[in-house]
Amino acid sequence: MNLLKKIIDLVLYGNFWIALGGLTLTLQTQLILSGNFQFDDLSWFVFFSTFLLYALHRIVGILRLNSFLKIERYSIISTFRHHIIIYAVFASTGVVYFFFKLTWQVQLALIIPAIISLGYVLPFFGNEKRLRDFDQIKIYLIAGVWAFVTVILPAIDHGGTINIPVILMIVERGIFVFAITLPFDIRDLIVDNHGDVKTIPGVIGIKKTKQLGYLTMALAMLLALIIYSLDLYDLNILIGLGISYLSSAVLISYSSSERHDYFYSGLMDGTMILQFLIIWGICTFF
Repeated sequence: MNLLKKIIDLVLYGNFWIALGGLTLTLQTQLILSGNFQFDDLSWFVFFSTFLLYALHRIVGILRLNSFLKIERYSIISTFRHHIIIYAVFASTGVVYFFFKLTWQVQLALIIPAIISLGYVLPFFGNEKRLRDFDQIKIYLIAGVWAFVTVILPAIDHGGTINIPVILMIVERGIFVFAITLPFDIRDLIVDNHGDVKTIPGVIGIKKTKQLGYLTMALAMLLALIIYSLDLYDLNILIGLGISYLSSAVLISYSSSERHDYFYSGLMDGTMILQFLIIWGICTFF
């Protein structure tokens, strides 16, 4: 059991799990746009860049939160900090390698999300602030960057135009990421309050934050229905998204500041991987 826990901790806090989430959402967009997916240069770039950014986020974060090392996840991250630094070095090698294999159009499109992402994790601003340290902004940055990277970049790489259905899919993906990020703000209430950062749960409360999560999941499903009517989604994809959004809404209902972090870093982050697996499975067998 102790060995199993160490493996789970390594996968979650070593950033393998969240990087897999970025990879699978990119593959999901490929599947939707072309009918199949492949582990190409862009998908591996997304994997390694996600890995690197979250590693930097954890390294910077643990240096700023010494007073919270009694909280289990911070204690574990602190234990893995040397591993995370080594992984970050390897991930940066992968980022550089695959970046230069991308088309110039994708490279150019990466400028904006790259700047936002680095500003999110590194203290570029006054008083050593990061973008995530400004009130209520971090969740919108997360949703926007994830939607951009996992929808717009594959669409550009696929050679397709950014038309109305694709734009709606960008919004839908952003809303989904926004909804599954809300529980993390519930989890981080104490830490954010310590940093004097106002987040949505800190302003409207936990109950209303959960209700907002249900509402945004419903909105994402409504957009999926519209995209289906515009023929970008087929029925299998629509059903897969419906199952994903419903299961994610159920998980949101169980969010609380007392939940073990496996619920958040494991299950909530895992909803991205699960969404791809559901859609891929339905498209493959039906």
